[in-house]
Amino acid sequence: MRRRHFLYCSACASASTLIGCKDPMEMTDASMDASADALDGDLDGGVDGGVDSALPDTALECENTFAGGTLLGVVPFVGNDRPLEVRTGRGWDGRLYTDLSSVPEETVVPNETFYIRTLDPDRLDRSAAWQVEVSGLAEATSLSLDDLVGTGVRDMGLHVLECSGNGGPSFGLMSAAQWGGVPVMEVLDRLSIDPEATAVEVRGFDDHSVPSIGGHSTPGAAWIFTFDQLASAGAFFATEMNGEPLPNDHGAPVRLYVPGWYGCSCIKWVNSLRFVDDSEPATGQMREFATRTHQPRSATLASEFLPAMMDQAAMPVRVEKWRVDGAIVYRVYGILWGGQRPTDPLILGWGGDANQLLIETCPPHAMNAMWTVWQTAWRPSRTGDHSLRMRIEDPSIDTNRLDTGYYARNVDIDEI
Repeated sequence: MRRRHFLYCSACASASTLIGCKDPMEMTDASMDASADALDGDLDGGVDGGVDSALPDTALECENTFAGGTLLGVVPFVGNDRPLEVRTGRGWDGRLYTDLSSVPEETVVPNETFYIRTLDPDRLDRSAAWQVEVSGLAEATSLSLDDLVGTGVRDMGLHVLECSGNGGPSFGLMSAAQWGGVPVMEVLDRLSIDPEATAVEVRGFDDHSVPSIGGHSTPGAAWIFTFDQLASAGAFFATEMNGEPLPNDHGAPVRLYVPGWYGCSCIKWVNSLRFVDDSEPATGQMREFATRTHQPRSATLASEFLPAMMDQAAMPVRVEKWRVDGAIVYRVYGILWGGQRPTDPLILGWGGDANQLLIETCPPHAMNAMWTVWQTAWRPSRTGDHSLRMRIEDPSIDTNRLDTGYYARNVDIDEI
């Protein structure tokens, strides 16, 4: 990727022999805070400018714990028998699970292996010119793709996307890409919206010929956002993905992307913008995914729903077995993602409080829009099954799923 913030984010991840971190620039806490503040301001309040200039030009220097060692193999996660990076199912039940073990080498996931939660609708007529209908508390009109894009597609940055139903054992409904499109607020600013409108329902085409097996998925892809939510998140309409036109399975010709929010709110195949006020009921999709997006049980109106933001989370994605200086050492690669601000106290634990490692991310966690790749040397004291659980020692941020062990992954160690 061309941007220095991507290089900074993945500098140590792409070097296969790096473990600990040293900072040759000896950055002060104040300079690191200023850099993080600049990043947050750019990614949370917009997407242009600021990111590149906020990052240091010199990459962090990392200790080489595995220098001269021999890679003996990769330890598979227990129970991970789900097919990865192949399309399965149909329509609403269509899936593709990303193999996250490749993330240390490919921090950005290629389009062909980026996760899919719902396949391209087979009833979508792509021969007609695409239109986005504007209705509700606004002057009714239709927007063509040219109308939507306006002054042109631009780089919207690197962002991680996770399905709210992403679960084990593979946790493959999560990926990251470089996106291109146009900010949502730029589009809304060109519309004639009634003063009493407080939110907009973004709806996408969602008609499939094959019903969901057992009613697992409910038809009707739509989410309601306040204008403040869209603006503060830096939401955009995406038309490009990793430098290419948006693929059909990912919402072509246009999808919504709300940085930091779960994928269920990032509507694909957008064809309707309907403006509403605070009395509007929550959509079926909002209700369907309410428990997965940390909503209060009593919420019935869209205005009562909390932002469907991804909590700060972390998990291992690959475990390697090495021989270093005659001893067996395991290298654990993992990712840190979600949340609203950088954090640092990341702990890998297994088998109780007595067994844990404090991990220093390298480079330091500096942005939330993209995942940070970390790694550590692990020397288990026994063979057999180990449940690897992450913990973040920062009581000021939400780590609901992480705290319950949701992202725990098991490995079977055969030699120490």
